[in-house]
Amino acid sequence: MPRGLPPLTWFRAFEAAARHLNFTAAADELGLTQSAISQHVRSLEMRLGVQLFRRNPRGLSLTDDGRRLAPQVGSAIAMLASAAASYDAGPSERLLTVATSVSIAQWILAPHLSSFAEEHPNVRLRILSTIWPDDFKASVADVEIRFGSEKQVGAGARRMTPDSLIVIGSPKLQGPLEDLPLIEAVGTSEGWRHWAEHGGCQSRLEPSLLVDAHGLALDLAVNGAGLALTSSLLAANAVAAGRVERKHSRSLDSSDGYFLAVNATTDAARAFEDWFQQRVTRATVATSLG
Repeated sequence: MPRGLPPLTWFRAFEAAARHLNFTAAADELGLTQSAISQHVRSLEMRLGVQLFRRNPRGLSLTDDGRRLAPQVGSAIAMLASAAASYDAGPSERLLTVATSVSIAQWILAPHLSSFAEEHPNVRLRILSTIWPDDFKASVADVEIRFGSEKQVGAGARRMTPDSLIVIGSPKLQGPLEDLPLIEAVGTSEGWRHWAEHGGCQSRLEPSLLVDAHGLALDLAVNGAGLALTSSLLAANAVAAGRVERKHSRSLDSSDGYFLAVNATTDAARAFEDWFQQRVTRATVATSLG
């Protein structure tokens, strides 16, 4: 039985790196960190069982396997973009389009969206769940909620606060932190090593589960897979519902976060901005006190 496809994020990272022959330039284009691009490419190489790049002192060069794969991946991505564009409806009367990461859609919007509908019954919502940062460029969105650093998200985006990295886990998961599985979102600026150093922890904390999004780290923590170092903003609703709990009082300021950008001047867009900020602030303040 054939194996499933590798994650599309791996292919996207490879395609950008193959064009630029530089991980840093690929990271800038996709709005990721250099380490995330490197990690995605390395994962793709391990999955395919071939080396795609030669890591030279002055940059990258494609191997024969890399040269064969690059045009095929580029063509496939272009076809996917074309197919998606044919279904992308333009602005419509009373339709508010919100482009957001899957993590935000799942952990913040979904638990509270009914209240927005009750407060604004005349507004129809279309939510676009984005995967890659440049998906925002392709979308026609009135409101965007992006993850990244201030440099990556661009001008006009406002960071959602309060937000910091906190340690959370299932209430059923008990024991010393050093003895439990640790979950980390790779490709972000800070991780377990930074959290330990910030608090003067003497133990070396090595994550045993690596994921590519804070939302997935939270999902694994909810299901008892380990302790996640994740966004307090993202985890607020799960903590309030008792699905996870804080396992340590220490928090860590993060260079990355969730940013809100309002591209439309409509009353609906402004109403959504106010509603979202109020919901986020209320939930995360309660989490920080918990």
